[in-house]
Amino acid sequence: MREGQPLHPVSRTHLDVLTDDVGVMQHAIGPRPDPAHGYCTDDVARSLQVDLLHQRELGWHAVEDSAWRSLRFLQDAFDETAGRFRNFRRTDGVWIDAVGSEDSHGRAMLALGETIATAPDARMSDAAGSLFSRGLPGALGLHALRAQSSVLLGCEAALRRAPSEPAELAVGLLATRLTTMFASRPWPDWRWPEPRLTYENALPARALIVAGRYLESPPMTDTGLEVLDWLIVEQTATDGWLSPVGNTWWPRAGEKPQFDQQPIEATALPLAAESAYRATKDGRYRTAMEQAYGWFLGANDLGIPIAVPEDGASYDALTPRGVNANQGAESTLMWLIASEHIRAMRAERSPRPAATSRLLAGASR
Repeated sequence: MREGQPLHPVSRTHLDVLTDDVGVMQHAIGPRPDPAHGYCTDDVARSLQVDLLHQRELGWHAVEDSAWRSLRFLQDAFDETAGRFRNFRRTDGVWIDAVGSEDSHGRAMLALGETIATAPDARMSDAAGSLFSRGLPGALGLHALRAQSSVLLGCEAALRRAPSEPAELAVGLLATRLTTMFASRPWPDWRWPEPRLTYENALPARALIVAGRYLESPPMTDTGLEVLDWLIVEQTATDGWLSPVGNTWWPRAGEKPQFDQQPIEATALPLAAESAYRATKDGRYRTAMEQAYGWFLGANDLGIPIAVPEDGASYDALTPRGVNANQGAESTLMWLIASEHIRAMRAERSPRPAATSRLLAGASR
């Protein structure tokens, strides 16, 4: 396995620029935060995940204040009456929506689950656990594919540290739902349960792989691996770099759009590949992780960097004309998350690939 692209020291410079006393602002004009669009639960949840990852390199003291700020935002976002998280908040503190998107609820639950599992501060872990328990009933009513996947991953993470019968039941329920969605897809020539591929496509595959291992269900794990194999093949250019689905989306009967490629896809895929590697010890998945990491640093369709490592920033997209010059929260957080997962994977001793390696090149639509 080639490690091609260099690792870079942790930089929170741009994250600090985007963040004020309330949380991380969701949009930017160039490198400057755009207060007109305020904050969203999606990005604050991801910011909390980044803090948990960065504490491994920087120490808890360096991210503690930021992590608590994000957790307080999530606490404020939760609507007790609806049992759901609100998403959009203005800079004056006013919430714009009564009930947020299903994705925002799922992302909040995933961040809380990871906080329960990895926060070194027992007070924070307990506070996250309390909010997670209050958000779980509403999470079980979600219908969106990616939202359910995020909740499932959040439950599995929480269960690593805190046994919970409701979370146990949720893993089984959500994993069964996801498996059924993929098994009952109506198109035999299309490996996706929806009529088009949109964003964060590797997330459900990751959820199935993780759930299959947790529930000791090889068929469930295999379903996730098969979907991930397909996504890797379909998003790998002839010369071997990552070429994600463009955000005009890919309809089943149409051609895969080349642009605009977004960091959210380039991070969802290596996280799923990491779970696949843990399940199989197949070195091909580490290669997929490296390809996705390389996309940020110029191993892509235009041969230009999307990330700005010295600032800890990322541009918002790769377009036909180059990068979208805005450096918003989602894109920046995706780069920071991908970087830390690659850092951790490279730090591990690389075992020899299993003799029964899955043949990704054989996957097809």
